[in-house]
Amino acid sequence: MYFKGKELKETDIFMAKIFAVTNQKGGVGKTTTAVNLAGGLAHCGKRVLLCDIDPQGNATTGLGVFKSTLKYSTYDIMLSNVSTGDCIISTSVTNLDLLPSSLDLAGAEIELISTMSRETVLKRSLDKVRANYDYIIIDCPPSLGLITLNGLTACDKVIVPIQCEFYALEGLSQLMYTINMVRKNLNSTIDIEGVVLTMYDKRNNLSGQVAAEVKKHFPTKLFNTLIPRNIRLSEAPSFGLTIQQYSPESTGAMAYNSLAAEIISKER
Repeated sequence: MYFKGKELKETDIFMAKIFAVTNQKGGVGKTTTAVNLAGGLAHCGKRVLLCDIDPQGNATTGLGVFKSTLKYSTYDIMLSNVSTGDCIISTSVTNLDLLPSSLDLAGAEIELISTMSRETVLKRSLDKVRANYDYIIIDCPPSLGLITLNGLTACDKVIVPIQCEFYALEGLSQLMYTINMVRKNLNSTIDIEGVVLTMYDKRNNLSGQVAAEVKKHFPTKLFNTLIPRNIRLSEAPSFGLTIQQYSPESTGAMAYNSLAAEIISKER
């Protein structure tokens, strides 16, 4: 089923909706969802900023950006006092900008420990450019450390990708606990925007069983859109392209465009 870099001016009124895409369980399609949801929103004509705070930087390379050529990255806005606008780069996708990641972020967990208001560093940085976009998508690391905590503190809502596999719900209780703690202490408005099922195969009984189980746990939070298993989705990052660029007629592209449309419809 489918359903730039300028600093904030005091006169600006509209603020982007910020989504953190997170799941501490690896291999669930988190970065695939962050990149192609951003591409889908841009495809719909929305101004989008993809913020990569995963030290692996897969969202960055997935958009065709070589980390070795970067002057600045999200590390610099979080720990080196570099202007947020100076770190943002354009991509080959119309309406889509990128705050890239670099390997420097691997040591950020330790460096942030001694930073004042360490949980809000990313929020303060994104607030400076928030008025320039309709949506900001944060690709979080597959963990619940201090970097992910910054992503949860900076966002309005959380999008949780869940793979249609036997251990799909494993670890989600810890994520829910973390979100509740963030709501209580750092970000009173944070909530789950939705759970999106990835790698769905309608021919596989397990996919249907997982969908039913997730709906039982999140009866009002499950997106109508199902992201199918699709070889094109796996191939696109190796070419540095979103699925909308690489294979616009594929089921993967239609699914992520549908997810983007579903999110936009919630804002109306």
